[in-house]
Amino acid sequence: MLKERFKELEIRLLSEIKSFYGTRLISVVVFGSVAREAQTFDSDLDVLIIAKDLPKGRMKRIGEFESIEEKMEPLLKSLRRKEGIDTYLSAIIKSPEEAEKGSPLFLDMVEDAKILFDRDGFFKKRLDKLRKRLKELGSQRIWKGNAWYWDLKPDYKPGEIFEL
Repeated sequence: MLKERFKELEIRLLSEIKSFYGTRLISVVVFGSVAREAQTFDSDLDVLIIAKDLPKGRMKRIGEFESIEEKMEPLLKSLRRKEGIDTYLSAIIKSPEEAEKGSPLFLDMVEDAKILFDRDGFFKKRLDKLRKRLKELGSQRIWKGNAWYWDLKPDYKPGEIFEL
């Protein structure tokens, strides 16, 4: 039941994102526990949105996203009240140029991203490129305690410089 509710939430969120961003929208990617299907009743829904012609600055972008959150609020309230699912939306919003530069956040997406929308395979290509580079470096994703971390270059030598 929980997975089905989060799937409904994803479908509705994607619809609202498409409606808001229109032709500016490049990619919508769910990541984190929901993408891994390890969500709990209080998991947030982490979403990466890549769009063109974004306002400058994180706060202005989040300000734009608030209109989507407002449209999602009745569904979120219903999930809280009727099903005990206390979730919220956690959006990261980037331009295509920023996404091309990469982000440490993308490391966790190479194995767990759930791409909901991807114009011309933009983000899939970015992840494929990152996966290839991680493989070349011999990178390893390691579980320690209750979190993942990356050993990006197990044979790293002090002073060595490498890029992802």
